[in-house]
Amino acid sequence: MQLHPTRATFQVALAGAALVAFGIATKLGPAIAFGGGILLAVTLGRSVARVAVTRIRGSGFEMVWSTTQRVTTTTCGREIVMQAELRNRGEADARGLHVRAVASSMLDVSISPSTLLLPAASRVTFEVRIRAKRVGRWGLHGIALEVRGTPLGGDGLYEVPLMFANPHGVEVLPRSLFAMVQTARGGRARRGAEAGRPSSLAGDGEPLKELREHVPGDPFKRIAWKASARRGKLLVREMEREDRDVAWLVLDASVELWAGPLGRAPLDTAIDDLSRVAAKHLANGDAVGLVVFASRTRTWLAPGAGAAQASKIAAALASAASTVDSDRCEFDETELALRVAEHLRPLDPRALADVPRGDLDGLSLRAEAMRSRAPFAPRLPVSVTAREQRFRHYLASFGVEVAPRIDGERAHAEAHLTVVLDRLTREKDRKKRASLVHLWAPAAFGVHGLAAAKVRKLKSRRVEVRWTLPAFDFSHSPARADRAPDEPAKTVEDVVLDAVRIRVRASQDRDVRTLRALGIRGRVMTERRPQIEA
Repeated sequence: MQLHPTRATFQVALAGAALVAFGIATKLGPAIAFGGGILLAVTLGRSVARVAVTRIRGSGFEMVWSTTQRVTTTTCGREIVMQAELRNRGEADARGLHVRAVASSMLDVSISPSTLLLPAASRVTFEVRIRAKRVGRWGLHGIALEVRGTPLGGDGLYEVPLMFANPHGVEVLPRSLFAMVQTARGGRARRGAEAGRPSSLAGDGEPLKELREHVPGDPFKRIAWKASARRGKLLVREMEREDRDVAWLVLDASVELWAGPLGRAPLDTAIDDLSRVAAKHLANGDAVGLVVFASRTRTWLAPGAGAAQASKIAAALASAASTVDSDRCEFDETELALRVAEHLRPLDPRALADVPRGDLDGLSLRAEAMRSRAPFAPRLPVSVTAREQRFRHYLASFGVEVAPRIDGERAHAEAHLTVVLDRLTREKDRKKRASLVHLWAPAAFGVHGLAAAKVRKLKSRRVEVRWTLPAFDFSHSPARADRAPDEPAKTVEDVVLDAVRIRVRASQDRDVRTLRALGIRGRVMTERRPQIEA
């Protein structure tokens, strides 16, 4: 257990030492005695503080969440308030100072009050306010504070830093799909309205489209006998039926698209825009499928409808774009082990004292055993070895973020896009065959024209393709965001950023013209400021 002197203690000890030095220099016995008494009191206070805090910890000093759920679901910009308790089961009073959260950097967490009075055998409630910055699954690992004893009702001379490891998961979903997932369902009154668009295809249904002459192969049940008798020839009823789109949403989740301010990076805005399109199609009763790809296919979700499909899409978007896999992560096995050990030590009952330093096998097995306390149950990450996979699985289960890959996946993602489009083109199942494809990706027509060829093949099958280009200038937003677009540049940084914006805008205009030449509806994503909800 580590004891740290408070600032007041340090100042008192410094004054005592100065008095002793002054007494020795001037040969004043009272000054030496007074200064020595101060230093002796500080030394005794250390022993008293150690005994007091040891008694508190030994008798039971714990932190618990007021909720029984292990995961809280929210959306970006929405503040959630959680209640927690700090319990002092000992017989000595204490004071907790600088109460703060230990959480993922993707969460903005504040605790009030920051100072807690902990009487003996009592419990104190405090609020934890959380605001998410980015879609994903992030961890709230616990709280940290400094504990002081309160001898004779005063303030202790020393404080002990304590860490209460009590993991809680925060699943951040896209805003539009979050609203659908949270909507109550069940019963005839809460059933989503079925909507669709009229189709010119012939089929069974109530609305009559037209009467036409009978041709070989028409079933007899469709013959309009009365109309045929009046006109003297066989006529067939052709009915208008309700047809719905099978919309495929294809998202490029390359790691370099995470570059930019949290919540406003190209991939952040692409996920937000995709969720709005998905919610619109699902509200219309369309079947919606999802493909998330980068250097490989990360998620392939078959088309479906309704709120259940909205939940699947939201969960896929929260996990598929993570950087925990070995082909998207910058950390090697040693760096992963250091991060796992740092997170695991407060959770482990023996604080990893029985795991020697450098024993990666023992650490990975201990981490795998401790994963039962994790809030999330993610898929197994892609890894080089089984031991590394256990490290990555542990970090993903507790919502610990890892550094993304530096060199990116752009070239491999452009090549893999042709594989995705080819698979959509070859789909033979009528329930999965696309009638509309939405793409959120940079224009990828430079790889021998393969992507363009696949898009033309989709168009030949009467599939409508809509391509949304990411707004890369989000990641080049200037620090002086208050500068108006028509305001002249004042610094070299402003000049460089303006030049980058002009170049990006010209490139995007060229890509839109290329898409238009292929018969594709192309657009550039517009910036949307994150909304703040109370």
